[in-house]
Amino acid sequence: MVRVEFLGPISRPPIELEATTLQEVAEFLQQDKSLVEWLPKCAIALNDSMVTSVDRTLKAGDKITLLPPVCGG
Repeated sequence: MVRVEFLGPISRPPIELEATTLQEVAEFLQQDKSLVEWLPKCAIALNDSMVTSVDRTLKAGDKITLLPPVCGG
């Protein structure tokens, strides 16, 4: 199982799912209509390190974090 966390205005509780790649996680999340608008805008962190590609292998216990854009002053 991997854990997916949603930060900021996405405002959803974390979920756990079976996935072996970030691509599988992305495909699962794209099925949720309430997330579709956020996914293209979010940065992704894998175990607290930023990643730029969903071509990453996952292992049990990995944490994926979706980081929506923010602005402030």
